Amino acid sequence: MSGIQKQPFLIGGQELRVSARTGVSSYPADGEDIETLLRNAEAALKKAKLSGDKHLFYAPEFNAQIAEKLTLENKLHRALEQEQLVLHYQPKVNLKSGQICGLEALLRWNDPETGLVPPMRFIPLLEETGMILEAGRWALAKAASDSLAWQSKGLRVPRIAVNVSPIQLQKKDFVGMVAQVISGAGNTAVELELEITESLIMQDIEANIQKLRGVQEMSIEVAIDDFGTGYSSLSYIAKLPVNALKIDRAFIINMTSNSDDLSIVSTIISLAHSLNLRVIAEGVETEEQANLLRLLKCDEIQGYLFSPAVPAERIEEFLREKKSLPR
Repeated sequence: MSGIQKQPFLIGGQELRVSARTGVSSYPADGEDIETLLRNAEAALKKAKLSGDKHLFYAPEFNAQIAEKLTLENKLHRALEQEQLVLHYQPKVNLKSGQICGLEALLRWNDPETGLVPPMRFIPLLEETGMILEAGRWALAKAASDSLAWQSKGLRVPRIAVNVSPIQLQKKDFVGMVAQVISGAGNTAVELELEITESLIMQDIEANIQKLRGVQEMSIEVAIDDFGTGYSSLSYIAKLPVNALKIDRAFIINMTSNSDDLSIVSTIISLAHSLNLRVIAEGVETEEQANLLRLLKCDEIQGYLFSPAVPAERIEEFLREKKSLPR
């Protein structure tokens, strides 16, 4: 198998590499008839695809895991149909003024049986099944709708950022989808931003540059999320049609105690400002981190120091009260 992966096939001038995953069941421990053996081998194969292993031998718990996953998938289909998904928002704060200057819309699932479901439990499944296309479109429309609702109450609403999944950006009609959603929500009154991970942008750089330019032409800003983790080429950074960089929280957590992380954060801020980009630090949890970021001239912070992600009703209170970061 490893030999197949190393030797590419040349077809039409393109190199194609073949890899394989294998699920294994054995007689008689895993089944005494062909139907049971095939079913259990399939369960092992599905587990191998999820784990990334080249091959896995069947274990009884695999069937239980697959059954649980199937149940969750069916519940997610109903969640989309019955509008059980909701948006929570985490504020971004301007470090100079201390005022809320942006919001990040985060997808949540309010399961009527169990309450709020942790994002890492259902978002990967949304992506794996393709349901993220419907959920992502809904999130963008809902963010625009919430912005308009707050504005109608006389509130000054900051720019709202919505995350873009790999499957969404890979679609040829991505820009058209965004345009359709925004025009339907009244795009002239809503300030939006799309957050796209650094590694995702780099997957098909030339095509993605064109898509992001199309988004910016609609007066929608673009931010690179988790910057510093995607190994992007510096030669491309200046070419990317983006407005902001978000420093990954992994660097922020240890920046006050780890000189390497502090150097990375300082370098990213300097690089961004040299390219006239805003810089947002994620995962800011302490006053010490905020003060250090202020000294480094970071533009904005986001994290538990100010507020976790909260429901739209709480954001309305923040905007009405003009909540700010203590200085």
